[in-house]
Amino acid sequence: MGARDAVSGLASNPAAPASVLLRLLKLDHDWSTVARLTWRASVPDEVAQALLTHPDRRVRSALADSAGADPALRARLLDGPASDAILVACGPQPYGTTAPPLPDPAYARLLTHDDTNVRYETANAPSTPAHVLLPLATHEDPLFRRAACGRVWEELAPEVRAALLDDPDPQVRTKAALQVMADDEERTAWLVETRADHFWLWEVLAHGRLERGLAERLLAEGTHLPRLVGNPTFPADLAASLTGHEDPAVRLAVSARPELTEEQRAAIDWKVAPEDRLEPLVWVWRGRADGELLRRCARSAHTWLRRSAAVCAELPDDCVELLANDEDFAVRLLLAERHPKAPPELLLDLYLHGSHRAVGMLVARPAFPSAGLAERFADAADPRKRALALRDPAATPELVERLSRDPDGSVREAAAWDRRLPVRRIVELLDDPGVGAAAAANPLLPVAEMTALLDRAGVPA
Repeated sequence: MGARDAVSGLASNPAAPASVLLRLLKLDHDWSTVARLTWRASVPDEVAQALLTHPDRRVRSALADSAGADPALRARLLDGPASDAILVACGPQPYGTTAPPLPDPAYARLLTHDDTNVRYETANAPSTPAHVLLPLATHEDPLFRRAACGRVWEELAPEVRAALLDDPDPQVRTKAALQVMADDEERTAWLVETRADHFWLWEVLAHGRLERGLAERLLAEGTHLPRLVGNPTFPADLAASLTGHEDPAVRLAVSARPELTEEQRAAIDWKVAPEDRLEPLVWVWRGRADGELLRRCARSAHTWLRRSAAVCAELPDDCVELLANDEDFAVRLLLAERHPKAPPELLLDLYLHGSHRAVGMLVARPAFPSAGLAERFADAADPRKRALALRDPAATPELVERLSRDPDGSVREAAAWDRRLPVRRIVELLDDPGVGAAAAANPLLPVAEMTALLDRAGVPA
């Protein structure tokens, strides 16, 4: 890695002044560095203005996609080229969370935009707040009424919900019916009849309230049986007739029914492989406020029930410890990902020994351990363990420097970020292949060294 590659780290350096950050915008076609600029916790005003008015739309797009950028800053893109409105409307969609909303005046502009796509994306953006969506339920545009049927359904007045269920627009009626189908047999039947070839049908079969006649007809048709049998309102006697079905997916769905005892489940030939991806059981998720129900699931011999319990934050403390030692890897991983009291040692064990790509994100969990890691792992044979030693607040500057000279590049990179690393060593690591960008992001790096790095990389002043 040369100086040109290392300079990208400066974009993430919280101590980098505006003069340094502005030079990074002069890098030709280096979109990853631009993206790093927009991920910063704060962007100096001069840099923000340069991003907003940059002639390249891809640079402005990076700003629009930044969940960390000030929402008011993203909204100011509406004052630029008209084509940038769609960038603001789509906005950032960070994994596992929701971006902060735009200022209200920005929504007013976006929802009255001439471009239908801009209006649609705005109304359906996950970050659009409820108070903006609520008035749309009675808007003349059915696009807006459909959007209001989503996240704010429960906040709408009863008379507004009733009007949407009988809306003249069939797509609005469908979206509204999806909100009530779990408790409404007639709406479920209507959805099945009108959306028989739609991708929503799977959702309806799994979550809609089934009238017996409809359930019998769908059973006779024999399509989507695993989804149908997984619906807790599918009649128990009809489900019982499928315990010996030739399709293993159907047998699995039957075996996870809520009315069965452990003995009845065991009598069915079901199988859950370690790599099988299974949605949480509907009846477990709906009943997650019931501690005794979750206890029964956590103690079940059925893997699907235990996995479903593991995703529930309401899981009682005694069951957390139980599932932390579960034989099924997915149970342990789901617990680690979703439960606020997942044991720190579970997070550590999964991170070090799990093969699923999700384990790499466990270090970001608040409960991931840090104290004592230096003593445990500083001299470990596994480089992942040696890198973890740097998470220990008790790690000494001497240890950090030693690990910055580790033969493994990932360990040196972790050390290069560390604020306990002596400045002279940070500067040396700027020229270390594969590590330079991490060193450039270290806030202890002097501004003079930042400037020198830009000069060596040939970045225009």
